[in-house]
Amino acid sequence: MRPEQPARVLKSVAYLKERQPKWTWRVPAAASEADVLRAHTPALLKRIGQAPDIDDDTPHFPGIREHALRSTGAALEAATLARTGEKVFSLMRPPGHHATRAQAMGFCYLNSIAIAALAQAAAGARVAVWDFDAHHGNGTEDILRDRPGLFFASVHQYPGYPGTGTTSAGNIANLPVAPNTPRPQHLAALARSWEAVLAFQPELILVSAGFDAYACDPITAMTLEAEDFAELGRWLRQAGRPAAAVLEGGYSPDLPQLIDAFLSAWENPT
Repeated sequence: MRPEQPARVLKSVAYLKERQPKWTWRVPAAASEADVLRAHTPALLKRIGQAPDIDDDTPHFPGIREHALRSTGAALEAATLARTGEKVFSLMRPPGHHATRAQAMGFCYLNSIAIAALAQAAAGARVAVWDFDAHHGNGTEDILRDRPGLFFASVHQYPGYPGTGTTSAGNIANLPVAPNTPRPQHLAALARSWEAVLAFQPELILVSAGFDAYACDPITAMTLEAEDFAELGRWLRQAGRPAAAVLEGGYSPDLPQLIDAFLSAWENPT
């Protein structure tokens, strides 16, 4: 069974609505083609709506193009709301950070966070994307590389899928960590990436929030625990900058609790 399943979101929604009854929920509109085409080629937008499967990880399903457009629309709305001072998390799938300008791959059809970053940059904002998913956001790097007013930082397992993200240059900061790296060392790499994000002095921070660096995730070999994701949320709160996050990976049954730890620490000072 593919790990990227609807249950990831369905179970997380149910858990968070019970645990956090005061949180506001919104249903997003789909992204427009104009929004998508800032980041992707027309050929990719057409291809994701057609059979056959793109690859084993990125199959064709009826309606997958529309699902991807809604997920992208949620990222766009989250970024817009963040500029007004709200703390916003897009709990949508499919994820996006592996989708390059011209290629869908790795469970990802459209690169929601890159599309949102480009939309905000077009509106004049200075935007940093911070990716703590266990896998390198190769698509986000591909789309944002050398774009003025944009910055991308990623901490990810290497060796590991997709086998990229070993070097940094220009507006790209990659911090690969080896499989089974001890938690303190992984957190130290995350802290360095976060310092790079803040040094960029962004007006908006967009977070590719992947929870597959969790010690019990079934498809990675990393060591973080729930309290570590809470620490990342605290960093966001302490920075006090406009920010929005979107769900990327995370395939453990504990995903709802990991999301809650991250969001609760981002929201609350305790």
